[in-house]
Amino acid sequence: MRVPQISKKKNWQIFLSGVTIGGCISWLIFIYMFGVLQEEQTNIIERQKADITDLKSHISIWQEEFKKLNKKNQEMLTVQKVEVKITNFDRYKIEDSHSIFEVEEMIKEDLNVLLAKDLNTVYQNKDLIKKTIENKTVKINDKRYNVKVKEIYFFTKVQIYLELRLAT
Repeated sequence: MRVPQISKKKNWQIFLSGVTIGGCISWLIFIYMFGVLQEEQTNIIERQKADITDLKSHISIWQEEFKKLNKKNQEMLTVQKVEVKITNFDRYKIEDSHSIFEVEEMIKEDLNVLLAKDLNTVYQNKDLIKKTIENKTVKINDKRYNVKVKEIYFFTKVQIYLELRLAT
């Protein structure tokens, strides 16, 4: 069997030219649609990049503001509570915890002026606070004791640890 000649059959020529032209047209339509979709995707990506950049700059601005506010608030901290503890009362065999409590409360009352004061101011006056406490002579069970400051911690709660010494 042999293949018929194309030049003699017009139907075949029309068919093949139609397939070729249809393929070219469909290819052009495909390229156009693909280009339009890709352009839309590119525009979306560009908008998202711009949004991300904008949001990152907003985040950095907010973070800087929060850092400044935190720093400012930390500088403006005030004393909320004063806590006094006597650590060596068992050395002098003082078993009366009520007397120890009264001495701690008495010293705490003297230091109530520190409440609601700026933490920086209180820290700067720590030597004055220390001398105020150490000049006290307390009486427990008919014995007189001097108070010595062992440690002082400053934050919103001022913690003072004291030692008792026999008064001479």
